[in-house]
Amino acid sequence: MNWPPPASISAWVTRPAAFTIFTEHIGDWYVGGRHAWHDPDRAVGIRFEPGVGGRWLEVWDADTGEGHELGIIQTWEPGSRLVVSYRHPGLPPEPTTEIEVRFVPVDSGTRVTLEHRGWERLPPEAVAAFLTPRAWGALVRWFSEYAESAARRGD
Repeated sequence: MNWPPPASISAWVTRPAAFTIFTEHIGDWYVGGRHAWHDPDRAVGIRFEPGVGGRWLEVWDADTGEGHELGIIQTWEPGSRLVVSYRHPGLPPEPTTEIEVRFVPVDSGTRVTLEHRGWERLPPEAVAAFLTPRAWGALVRWFSEYAESAARRGD
């Protein structure tokens, strides 16, 4: 089978602290809803546990912060790079694909690039269902809009 190339999308934000906003504030900028959650009836938020081995969670319990594990952080390089495995809904926990988010300083801001790769790990019939650059484009847009709004507020 001809596997699709990685889905890749970029945005430019004026914030030098883009990594921190992306990771620590994901619960503020991520737009939940039926379209965005693995279990929309239980989801109340989303978060990263910082550092390699930390979990990326769809939060189901607001008090404990526990919920559904979306993936595990593989690379945690504050300010420059985040790599996380991604568990696909409706499939067994393995195989996972991989999402890399790079934060590259540019004149008066940061270029943020998200790349979703590893399609060859999935069953061929599942690839079309999950190859969704449009969804990743929405995620990057939510992040970018939040970061720019925070910059205007002086946060």
